[in-house]
Amino acid sequence: MSDATTKPAQLADGAELAAFVDEHDVALVEFYTIGCPKCQAMEPVLGNVARSTAVPIGMLNPGDDLELVDRFDIESVPSLLLFRDGDPVARLADGFVGGDELVDFLADHAPEAVDTDE
Repeated sequence: MSDATTKPAQLADGAELAAFVDEHDVALVEFYTIGCPKCQAMEPVLGNVARSTAVPIGMLNPGDDLELVDRFDIESVPSLLLFRDGDPVARLADGFVGGDELVDFLADHAPEAVDTDE
């Protein structure tokens, strides 16, 4: 278990996204839209994953900063991008993802940030 923030951070725009991913060696960001039922269902999953791993999690509505849609090739929501050293290194864009699947994704791409001694 980690001392990482246990609640996903709400990010308002590209500047906050840049600051968030620059602040952390590894960070997961959900790109979502308001009114998306799958996106809304992801929020408690992201909170649980934040509590069970050392991965800081942010949430960003790219509709508030459309340049981000092109920059990160967001074609559907929810899209989850894993950043390492400020750069996107892996993505999940398959709609709703359960907690176990998300932890497995993180374990594959950022094993140092996932507590495997559960």
